[in-house]
Amino acid sequence: MTLDQVPPGSKVRIETIAGEDALVQRLMEFGLLEGEVIEVISLAPLGDPLEIRCGHSRLSLRRREAQGVTVAPLA
Repeated sequence: MTLDQVPPGSKVRIETIAGEDALVQRLMEFGLLEGEVIEVISLAPLGDPLEIRCGHSRLSLRRREAQGVTVAPLA
């Protein structure tokens, strides 16, 4: 499953981050690291962007950026 498919209110663990090197670097600088638990907070009315919580930070990601983040649901 990728991050853009996660419904609001769900918590997931990041498995992998793929995409252009610059995008992967930027996401990692924001704290999106493999093994990190994140929560999808909300989607914009048209579905783009989505807002996530990573640690104590809130981030907005475009849907195409979120498609490169593979996640696993928490048990």
